[in-house]
Amino acid sequence: MCAVNPSETFGYNVEIWERAKKEAIRVIVFEAKPMAYSDLARKINSVSFGPRDRVFHNSLGQISVEEDAAGRGMLSALVVHKDDGRPGQGFFDLAKRLGRDVTDELRCWNEEVKTVLKHCGNHPFRARI
Repeated sequence: MCAVNPSETFGYNVEIWERAKKEAIRVIVFEAKPMAYSDLARKINSVSFGPRDRVFHNSLGQISVEEDAAGRGMLSALVVHKDDGRPGQGFFDLAKRLGRDVTDELRCWNEEVKTVLKHCGNHPFRARI
């Protein structure tokens, strides 16, 4: 995951870009458990993402920055690789930029998952799926 630019839409119309991010948030908070990048990418309809697309990962970064600023943690903690069930390195890079202690990546990730799960049931977008 590259440095997150909150206003970057990667050539998409702002309305479409924001709709795609909201779709991703709704899916993640509705599932409320770790899900593969590929599974999430398939469930977003506004923008066609591949699970390895740089643009997809940047959208997850934007989502995590926004959700963290709202006090709900890094929502992308629940989006993981299918093969090992862990988030990609970009998650940990962003976690460090957001002030998390990533010395023990597993501990950092587990703490973030706990924070995110506390808010999934009452997330403002959950009721709108």
